[in-house]
Amino acid sequence: MTTSSDRKTDGRPSLGTATGQRIPVPRRERKPAMAALAVLLIVGGALISAYLVMASGQRVPVISIAQPVAAGQRIPASALQEVQVSSTGGLDYIPWGDRTKVTQTFATVTLVKGALLTNGMISTGSSVAKGTVVVGLALKPGQLPAGGLQPGDRVALYAVSSQGGQSGTQSGTVLAPVATVYDVVQPGQNDIQADQVAVSVTVPVDQAPQVTQASSAGAVAVALLPAGEKAPQTPPRQTAPRQSTTPSAGESPGNPPASPRDRSTGNP
Repeated sequence: MTTSSDRKTDGRPSLGTATGQRIPVPRRERKPAMAALAVLLIVGGALISAYLVMASGQRVPVISIAQPVAAGQRIPASALQEVQVSSTGGLDYIPWGDRTKVTQTFATVTLVKGALLTNGMISTGSSVAKGTVVVGLALKPGQLPAGGLQPGDRVALYAVSSQGGQSGTQSGTVLAPVATVYDVVQPGQNDIQADQVAVSVTVPVDQAPQVTQASSAGAVAVALLPAGEKAPQTPPRQTAPRQSTTPSAGESPGNPPASPRDRSTGNP
């Protein structure tokens, strides 16, 4: 039984569990279009990320240069090696499966070690850089580096004294400050003598006469050049004419020759 003390003085019942009433909460509006858009963005981003990962991981075998090859030289199989590159590079790389075809072509530019081979670097016909000619050298030990030479090496050519005669150029003269090794034939190959290495080099046209003259006399030595360097041009040394020390008639060995005036007047 309720008493007057259990009621509020203003006649309103108190709020609480006793009355069973709650504070009203505004209803949350649902937007299906926004939720669907959010789901599409999440799924699309995941698909794009997965594609980029798969594309970056896809690699193909292509041809790389294992050893230098001079411009105009036929590309040997030993100069080719397989490397893996990304298929999304967009460059004109030559597939490793075409290596047999590449060995039947010639280099249009000097191929350096580590470069990736492209179609613009090869040609089906032999060619030499414009303004240069190929000169053959028959070299003996001491006329080339002990480690040998490879096609594409940059070298300098010097005149040396020959055993059979004079080459016409002073020993030590720089015949070609920069030349490129075109081909190398080791002793015993192609009827080459056992003590000689046949080396073909490309030199500028204006330097070819003195190189061929020294080569025919066996008076050429080859020096390997570091990258970006060339041999300095050293002009031949001029030797002063020797003066005769034999006294002429009427002159004593210990006295200087008399002047024309002294001879005419008879003065000593």
